[in-house]
Amino acid sequence: MRHYSDKQNVQKKSYYSDRYFVAPQIPKEAVESDEIFANDVKVLQESFEIKEAYIQRGQLVVYIDPKDNVDVLTMLRDQLSYNFLSEHSAIDWLAKSGEFEIFYQMLSTSKRKRMRVKCFIKEKEVLKSVIGVYKSADWAEREMYDMFGVIISGHPYMKRILMPDDWYDHPLRKTYPLHGDEVAQWYEIDKIFGKEYRDIIGPEDRDSARVDVNDTYRFAHLNHEVPFGAEPSQEKTNIDYQEEGGVFIVKKLKKEDAKIVKERY
Repeated sequence: MRHYSDKQNVQKKSYYSDRYFVAPQIPKEAVESDEIFANDVKVLQESFEIKEAYIQRGQLVVYIDPKDNVDVLTMLRDQLSYNFLSEHSAIDWLAKSGEFEIFYQMLSTSKRKRMRVKCFIKEKEVLKSVIGVYKSADWAEREMYDMFGVIISGHPYMKRILMPDDWYDHPLRKTYPLHGDEVAQWYEIDKIFGKEYRDIIGPEDRDSARVDVNDTYRFAHLNHEVPFGAEPSQEKTNIDYQEEGGVFIVKKLKKEDAKIVKERY
């Protein structure tokens, strides 16, 4: 099997420093500051252990025991009028604590309230599917398995949803390189051409910021379009930002008139 090197939290090694921003922590408010949320938490506490509860940006956040996830969401739907599961996914804290943080984003249209239910599970811990409570969990749980490797039990079709079935590893883990790993760089070459073409074509360059205008095999040509694999053309394509006979009240902007600002506003 091909050697696979250790990549502990490789996403901390940012290639482009201007793309990463750590937002400050949003202030937390007491649950008692909202009468509806205070009642919701009180009802939940009568049947389940609530590890923590607070309000952030006008929505309630509660932490529960992962074994109670199905029962808690059932109560939210049947007794507390949270009729939508609008989002469901995971956050990778494996390098920090060996855990995933699972969240369920809930919406009550009748109360006009949003709630986020959270829990922590270990890397190999099995999480029960909530598809029997909210059908919208179907694709969300498949994506969570595909992207993070979170194991879900009770799902009717627990298969990858974005990546190919034979893809190695899970791309949204922090140990997965932003530009792919050793397996990813050969995947399309092996599938499309065969492994015997590795020496001819070479590994795939997965740097999304790199575009070589002279490479007519792997990228769209930025100047005058040429057939696949042909020599680059020296002819320049005229690029306008509005077609001829466009909106008559809008001034036509040409590429040569555009200016690149040095700072964001």
